Amino acid sequence: MHEQYQRAAELISSADALLVCAGAGMGVDSGLPDFRGDEGFWRAYPPYARLGLRFVEIADPEHFAADPELAWGFYGHRLDLYRRTHPHDGFAILRKWGEAKPGGVHVFTSNVDGQFQRAGFADVAEVHGSIHHLQCLAHCGIGIWPADDVVIDVDPESMRARTPLPSCPRCGSLARPNILMFGDYDWVPDRSQRQLDAFTAWRRTQRSLVVVELGAGRAVPTVRRQAELASAANGGLVRINPREPEVRHGRGVSLPVGALAALTTLDELLT
Repeated sequence: MHEQYQRAAELISSADALLVCAGAGMGVDSGLPDFRGDEGFWRAYPPYARLGLRFVEIADPEHFAADPELAWGFYGHRLDLYRRTHPHDGFAILRKWGEAKPGGVHVFTSNVDGQFQRAGFADVAEVHGSIHHLQCLAHCGIGIWPADDVVIDVDPESMRARTPLPSCPRCGSLARPNILMFGDYDWVPDRSQRQLDAFTAWRRTQRSLVVVELGAGRAVPTVRRQAELASAANGGLVRINPREPEVRHGRGVSLPVGALAALTTLDELLT
């Protein structure tokens, strides 16, 4: 793999700006589950294995209306987990690289965990929203607000939330995370759209861009496609993925390893 690492380091060092495209695999080295397949999800959440509920079923927005304790049990547990998780050292490596470039660094991610902001990144486009923000289930017009004061009491055996559940400060209706779920027609995209507009404006001004894609698979290919689109003109793509590392265009580099291991090795070469 020495040749691949050398090529990746050359792409990164020669670019004037850095785009980080991150999927769920980016958080694995921080101890976060990536929910890869039903078995992976059930290993992370055994109560749902007993119930026979898959990730795509529990991440259904209909539960907030039909069974809000079940819905908030899952998302309340995740909110607490993400708050307690410290970003691994790879985040700091990426931030260091980006801050040294004249064009800076932007992040495009499907992750809703807020880890990039916690690691100090200022420009993050969260295409699927954020668990750290809420919206009103009744669409009363309040918009989106931070979940900073929200604490969910979850029964670890049943994975159901105990009351009181988060409510809208304007109308008192049930609140839900501002996350794009499966089959979600009620998601309020305003916050994410503002981030995406800022990201698009930045990307259009960059003449020499390198894309470092981390942990983005094919199952929900939003991040993978963005990385390929952004790097199509110059082939400046470094794809870090231990399971699905293939790169379609010739100048891209494939590193079939985890995020932290790859970033650490690249940083040693670059410094």
